[in-house]
Amino acid sequence: MRITTIEAIPLCYSLREPFAYSQKWFQQRTALLVRVDTDEGLSGWGEVYCHDAWPALKALIEQVYAPLLAGRDALARADAWEFLYNWTRDYGQKGLTTSALSGIDIALWDLYGRAVGLPVATLLGGPAGARVPAYATGLYLTRAVERNPSLLTEEAAGYVSQGFGAVKLKVGLGFERDLAHVRLVREAIGPRVGLMVDANHALDAAGAIRLGRAIAPYDIGWLEEPVAPEDRAGYREVRAALEIPIAGGEAEFTRYGFRDLIASRGVDIVQPDLCVCGGITEGCKIAALAAAWNVRCIPHVWGTGIALAASLHFVAALPQQPPSLHPQPNWLEYDRTANPLRDEMLPLALEEGALATPMGPGLGVTPDPAWLERYRCDR
Repeated sequence: MRITTIEAIPLCYSLREPFAYSQKWFQQRTALLVRVDTDEGLSGWGEVYCHDAWPALKALIEQVYAPLLAGRDALARADAWEFLYNWTRDYGQKGLTTSALSGIDIALWDLYGRAVGLPVATLLGGPAGARVPAYATGLYLTRAVERNPSLLTEEAAGYVSQGFGAVKLKVGLGFERDLAHVRLVREAIGPRVGLMVDANHALDAAGAIRLGRAIAPYDIGWLEEPVAPEDRAGYREVRAALEIPIAGGEAEFTRYGFRDLIASRGVDIVQPDLCVCGGITEGCKIAALAAAWNVRCIPHVWGTGIALAASLHFVAALPQQPPSLHPQPNWLEYDRTANPLRDEMLPLALEEGALATPMGPGLGVTPDPAWLERYRCDR
C-alpha cells in the first residue's frame, strides 16, 4: 500500500461568546485536519494543532511533505517519521515543521489501524474499549465573567454534576483575580473534586511562586505552564519552591525537547500534545522517557474529534505511573468550551467520570464530507 496524496483541510467556527486565557482572546475555533490517501483506496485522518497559522501549515504539508512521501509505504509509520524529521534538519525541528509532521503521523496510525481492522489503542498495547477518566477544561475568562466572577461557580458546579472528577481553571490573569477565582471554584466543587490551574506561561518564576503559595491551601492538583516554555531554570526554581506538582510541555516538541525538560527536573508531569510534539509515534517515546524518570504523562488535548480520539487511544495504552495499588489517574483532558468541530465529529458521553475509547478500526472517527464543507475555511 503506497501513499498517493496528502491533503490539509482547515476548519473554522466563529464563537458566539469569545473567551480568553492569559495570552489572548479567542474569537473562533480553528483546526487543520490531514487526510492521507493510498493507492488501495484507504485513507487515514490526523490533525495539526493550529490557530491562525493554518495557511503556513497547509502549505508545508501539501507542498513540501506530500511530494516527499508520495509513493512510500503507507504502513511504515516510523520510517516516514524519521525521513521527514531528518529532512527538516536544515530548517529547524520545532514549531511548524514538527506540528505538520504530527498530523501526518496521526493519519498514518489511523490508516494502519484501518488496514488491519484494529483500534489504535490495541495497536499501542492497550485494551480495546478502555474507559479513560476525564477532567474538564473550561473556566476561561469571558466578558460576562469579567463583570460577574461568580459565574465561574455555576460553570464549575455544572462540571461536577456531569460527573467529572476534576476541573481545570485558567490563571495568569493577575494575582488578586487568580486568587479570587481559585477560591470561588474550590468552594463550588467541594473538597473531593480535583482542581488544577493553568497559567499558560504568563508568569515569571517569582510570580508563579507567589501565586502557588497563595493557592496551595486549596489543594491544587497541579500548576500548569507557570513560566515560559524556554525558561527551564524558571521551571526548576518554581518546582523547588512549591509543594504543588508542576506540569508543562504542551509547547514542547519531540523526545529531544522532552528529554531536556524531564532531565532538568523542572516538572512532575509532562503534557505532550500529540498534534504538536510529533504525533503518536513520538508521543510513545516521550511517555517512555517520562516513565524512566518516574514522571507522569498527561497529554494536552485541544482541537477536533480527531485530536480527542487520538489522545483517548494514547492514554488508554499508558501504564500507571508510578505503579501502585491505588494509582493516580491517567487523566484525559476534555475541553468543554464551545466547539462543534469536536462535539459534532465525535459526540461522547461521560459515564462515571470517564470516556470510552472509540472501538472502530484506527481512530474510529471518519469526518463526513458534507460536514467538512460546512466548516471549511479555505474556499
